[in-house]
Amino acid sequence: MRAVEQKKTTFNSGNINQSGLVHDGQHGIHPRLEEVVKRHLDSHWKQPFHTPSVESYQRLIDEVSFTSGQAFILDSGCGTGKSTQQLAKQYADHLVIGVDRSQVRLAKSGVEQALLQRGNCVLVRADLPTFWRLLLRDGHMPEKHYLFYPNPWPKSAHLKRRWHGHPVFPDLLALGGEIELRCNWEIYALEFAQAVRIATGAPVVVKALQPQASVSPFEQKYMDRAQRLFSVTVPRGVSTLPR
Repeated sequence: MRAVEQKKTTFNSGNINQSGLVHDGQHGIHPRLEEVVKRHLDSHWKQPFHTPSVESYQRLIDEVSFTSGQAFILDSGCGTGKSTQQLAKQYADHLVIGVDRSQVRLAKSGVEQALLQRGNCVLVRADLPTFWRLLLRDGHMPEKHYLFYPNPWPKSAHLKRRWHGHPVFPDLLALGGEIELRCNWEIYALEFAQAVRIATGAPVVVKALQPQASVSPFEQKYMDRAQRLFSVTVPRGVSTLPR
């Protein structure tokens, strides 16, 4: 979900180079991160599936042959779908599935209903926690899983809305594949890496990101403004947890 700029009160709009940067009172990793992650690991999230997302998922099953054994790549929170289209060009021998819950954003790439396929690129409108759990339930593991610039939820009280603090986090890891998170808020990247270490024991680290070319207009905007970008990569296998 590309929601960074919706939370305008948390950003400095006086300088275009600062637009999109996260400003909040939280300094460093949230003190309750470990407690929250362990609680989610020790329990099984039982929230009912989002019905429209189940319908979108079923259309994917029925209309797209991604269950036939073809390797697929997941672009979660794909926004307008431009990043998915870019990945589809990069991985021409893979099916690339972009998922976002915003009809407004997906419409910019021509998605009028729940699903649109063009070549090896598929865009799906769905709620990510439901979509991830359905994939996991049916044993469909992406080869690569991208999380590009998720909503940072920068207020300290919103830890549980960040993916690493959300009840779906164990399912996100259990879904498997190589996971790559990109963001422009270092604290989010640090927390995500720490949450993975808590859950798996793997020595996952945060790296400065300096892409040669942007994966989307969203990332290009940050690059044009010379903002610092960060990435966290969770290797394939490390991210697989028994549930």
